[in-house]
Amino acid sequence: MQDHQQIWEIYTAAWKTETASEKQALFEQSLALNCEYHDPLIRTKGYDELETYMLEFHLQVPGGHFMTTHFYSHTNKSITSWEMRNGEDVKIGDGMSYGEYNELGKLISMTGFYEVPPVE
Repeated sequence: MQDHQQIWEIYTAAWKTETASEKQALFEQSLALNCEYHDPLIRTKGYDELETYMLEFHLQVPGGHFMTTHFYSHTNKSITSWEMRNGEDVKIGDGMSYGEYNELGKLISMTGFYEVPPVE
């Protein structure tokens, strides 16, 4: 079993990569096949739906990625504070995420919390 923070950082790296094949390779290392992702805007299940959401994120925020600022874990659960950064590595937001891991140490559920801008 791998360290939860190491798994989390592999998963986080998938948000930064720009191609589907790069994302898939990182998913295979860090996520269970039937993983679920939730945030205030969407719910996904499995690699394909999460990959589509990540690729859409890159259309909205070219070069966008996340930097972990704090990570805590125990009993196959983790909580993480992070910064969202643009392609120039400038902080454009922050939030927290909750993760759950299976017996092999792979993520089965990721839930992001952040402030959603008001719709104008």
